[in-house]
Amino acid sequence: MAKTSDLLVAALENEGVDRIFGVPGEENLDVLESLRTSRIKLVLTRHEQPAAFMAATHGRLTGRPGVCLSTLGPGALNLVTGAAYAQLGAMPMVMITGQKGIMSSRQAGFQIVDTVAAMRPLTKLTRQIVSPATIPALVRDAFRVAQEERPGPVHLELPEDVAGEEVADPPPLVPPHPIEIPVAHPAAIDRAAEMILAAERPLVMLGAATSRPRATRGLAGFVHRTRIPFFTTQMGKGTVPGGSSLYMGTAALSERDYVHEAIERADLIIAIGHDTVEKPPFLMGPGGPKVVHVSYTPAHVEQVYFPHAEVVGDVGPSLELLADRLEGRLPQAGALLPLREGILARITDRADEERFPPTPQRLVRDVRRVMPEDGVVALDNGMYKIWFARNYRTTVANTLLLDNALATMGAGLPSAMMAAMLNPARRTLAVCGDGGFMMNSQEMETAIRLRLNLVVLVLEDSAYGMIRWKQSVDGFPDFGMTFGNPDFVRYAEAYGATGHRVGATDDLVPTLEAAFSAGGVHLVVVPIDYSENKRVLVDELQARLPIVKSA
Repeated sequence: MAKTSDLLVAALENEGVDRIFGVPGEENLDVLESLRTSRIKLVLTRHEQPAAFMAATHGRLTGRPGVCLSTLGPGALNLVTGAAYAQLGAMPMVMITGQKGIMSSRQAGFQIVDTVAAMRPLTKLTRQIVSPATIPALVRDAFRVAQEERPGPVHLELPEDVAGEEVADPPPLVPPHPIEIPVAHPAAIDRAAEMILAAERPLVMLGAATSRPRATRGLAGFVHRTRIPFFTTQMGKGTVPGGSSLYMGTAALSERDYVHEAIERADLIIAIGHDTVEKPPFLMGPGGPKVVHVSYTPAHVEQVYFPHAEVVGDVGPSLELLADRLEGRLPQAGALLPLREGILARITDRADEERFPPTPQRLVRDVRRVMPEDGVVALDNGMYKIWFARNYRTTVANTLLLDNALATMGAGLPSAMMAAMLNPARRTLAVCGDGGFMMNSQEMETAIRLRLNLVVLVLEDSAYGMIRWKQSVDGFPDFGMTFGNPDFVRYAEAYGATGHRVGATDDLVPTLEAAFSAGGVHLVVVPIDYSENKRVLVDELQARLPIVKSA
């Protein structure tokens, strides 16, 4: 006779789930047994947090919710950072946690936490399953809610006594069906078109929501049909090829970055897919440019973002309709393009320096040389992210995976592992600072066990470099930010991976090439010295790029 856990797993199969990431506990044993005889693969991780990062990255790359599993109490609470990562990053994910029995309490309050309440502010939906009869509708609704705009995490809790309950007459599953997003209202498209036609120095910005798998269609067409130059947020990179002659750069900072020379001169910004959970790519204020918000959902008005018009609907088709009203009618479309050469030249400054440890600019240049157009680079969070955002040119969406929303450390390795699982034939590189890498470095064993082809580049400065830089900028003494590291080569070898230490700047490219060619899991460690670049960055913020206001 079937059990409730069998019904849950059947409902997951009904949603097309092919793998679940996590660490089961005794409260999940019925679910584990149901998984054993199912088509779904259990990917056992060494900690629940990276399981959630992997599930969220599955959602980010495919548009379909990834699924992760934990037990009750401490295991469930280890998922909360991953829940916030998916919530702020708009990544569809379904979390399933266990719980003690709800019809008896023979262990009293041991390990019991109100996980449903804990997950409420971090998810789009959180529910406890109390009856097998509710599972088909609950699971279908969980996946629907996780995927619909704005995407995000959903949580289901299954108590162990409910999981083991026998089901004599299983209820029928609810079949999924496609849901189309309406196109923007014609009046909104007309209003936006009038503002764009009146602009003298228009500029397009591509934000985080443009990276949705469904969104990329129509974006390049709009830019190329209107011939308006564009820049991207950090999470919007690649949605229109960075090799385009209209690309102006990426905003790695909120103000006074190189690309802000164009932003500050624009009189209109068409902000496509901007999500204000991402660190602001520009700050709106009195006397600044007008802003047209184009996205799946209405704008979230903030102190630094308050658009003057909105085009809300399915982004790709809505942009096609907007381009129909603009194509061939924008003689001033390229007014800001004369700034492009100077902006991009400053971005690549110092990329050819031979000094060792290498500059961040040289590091990014060398990584770009070994990665094909469709290769995936997954960043952790640290000082280097600024230069990857600025300098790493992308031509394919979701080939530079970075988090500019929760911006949590520890996500780089798990997200790279998920990318390698989904696309085993493509080169995948994780780039981590030594601090972020060590937060989830135990997943190297998981990568080895899964026989992934993955290269992990660890940048070693023996410090929490970003916070150390902020400490310096704010005038505080250098205190509390440095630490020691293991011998990373031997550390990698202890897991069964291959370790490499780069001893000269010119050795980085051949070392990475050899690692990719050999296959398997490789860790490449290279020292990095941010000190001079920190000084240069301070100079830029304070004086090097004087802001030129619009005339």
